[in-house]
Amino acid sequence: MHIEQTQLFSALSNPIRLRCLYLLAKNGEVCVCEIVDALRITQPSASKSLSSLKAAGLVSDRRDANWIYYSLSYDMPDWVNTIVRTTVSEMGASKTCISDQKRFKRLVARPGNTACPD
Repeated sequence: MHIEQTQLFSALSNPIRLRCLYLLAKNGEVCVCEIVDALRITQPSASKSLSSLKAAGLVSDRRDANWIYYSLSYDMPDWVNTIVRTTVSEMGASKTCISDQKRFKRLVARPGNTACPD
């Protein structure tokens, strides 16, 4: 997979997109509704951020009925994977990301239940 450097760094320059990336890296496959709840943002904001990350080649998605699930792209080049993993690692000390992760872990749909609540 080819990833444009300018698109990659543009995608990583937004705090909401970084927080989305952090949740995906820490939790695997995540539904948009879980990101909305964990980050306390609107659904359009979450969808737009995830769309930008997908366009940059950082995440992939799959549809299951009405729900769209996102995860880190499995075919990122090594140099991109290194940037993403290092960025996520450094974000782990952020109070914002710690709070996001705590809210994510408390969601009703977790753990084990991969379907979003109705």
